[in-house]
Amino acid sequence: MKNALFGGVNAAVLTAMKPDLSPDPARMAGHAKWLLANGCNGLGVLGTTGEANSFGLHERKAILEGLIAHGVPAATMMPGTGCASLADTVELTLHAKAQGCRGVLLLPPFYYKAPSDDGLFAYFSEVIQRVGGGIALYLYNFPQQSAVPFSIDLIGRLLKAYPGVVKGSKDSSGDYANMKAMVDHFAKDGFEVYSGSDEYLQKILAEGGAGCITAASNGNSHWGGIVYAKRTGAEADAAQAMLSATRKAATSVPLIPGLREIIARSTGDDNWRTIRPPHMKLTAAQAEAIWAAWGAAGALPLPGFAAAKAAE
Repeated sequence: MKNALFGGVNAAVLTAMKPDLSPDPARMAGHAKWLLANGCNGLGVLGTTGEANSFGLHERKAILEGLIAHGVPAATMMPGTGCASLADTVELTLHAKAQGCRGVLLLPPFYYKAPSDDGLFAYFSEVIQRVGGGIALYLYNFPQQSAVPFSIDLIGRLLKAYPGVVKGSKDSSGDYANMKAMVDHFAKDGFEVYSGSDEYLQKILAEGGAGCITAASNGNSHWGGIVYAKRTGAEADAAQAMLSATRKAATSVPLIPGLREIIARSTGDDNWRTIRPPHMKLTAAQAEAIWAAWGAAGALPLPGFAAAKAAE
């Protein structure tokens, strides 16, 4: 897809924390800059992988402001701003707009289960009207976590009612048919579909999708960048195989602490293992397992890491 605001590879960025569990924007900014220099076109901050729902509103605002203060361009970031509360969603979205972000990623209101499409349409209508434009809204379809899927009919209603405002979707459902249906129905109107799984990047690009927003991009973005640039051919196919292998390695243990382990070992910085409950650090056996799996995939050392350290 041409002219997508976040077209390409977007990492669902891990949120760095200090030993007392407070956010560490300076350390996070260093990782974000490394990602942008090593295959990422953009950054999905404060999403599921970033443990957004483990942070309060004031912390989420401070993290975004801190990243910008430490030199991460606001235009590269798509922060997650969707909350169970309408007021909180609006507040975070307005804050992101004020900071200069071009788009935000919105979970549906996820506490009340099985809301109707009419209820969801009313919710997002209120968000859109209260935010007042000036920032693109992306729908976060992750029913395994939210228990609230976005139907094709609902997306169509929102696009018709608010053209140019609802710009796309991150689909983490793992259902490729659903992803393709979004592309088939709406890509012709400029709707940007991003895969939430690395294994579908090459495929969704061929269908007319915009790219990916994925957790494993914290460590495999180099190969994602190759797939996005090349699309087809032996080099792209080999890079896609690497994306699939590293995704499999990342999900062989609990995903978020597993990726933290990869970054901690690669940087020599134990603080990357810090995680907020209810998530837990990996056991010693799990830590060895993911490191071995990542290495067996051929993904170690992380590309560009030595150069990044030398430049510090």
